[in-house]
Amino acid sequence: MSNLKVTQIRSAIGTKPNQRQTLRSLGLKRLHDVVVKEDRPEIRGMVATVPHLVSVEEVE
Repeated sequence: MSNLKVTQIRSAIGTKPNQRQTLRSLGLKRLHDVVVKEDRPEIRGMVATVPHLVSVEEVE
């Protein structure tokens, strides 16, 4: 199964509370934080909530 490398590229300042909570639940706390998550529908949904704040790459 592949993984997703999620990087926070923009600040959460001024965003809606649910978007800030989504970043926290992904494990992103500050700019340029990187987390590797399993490619699952739940994670894809979280990334779809904040596409303007993160970049996503598929890794093995």
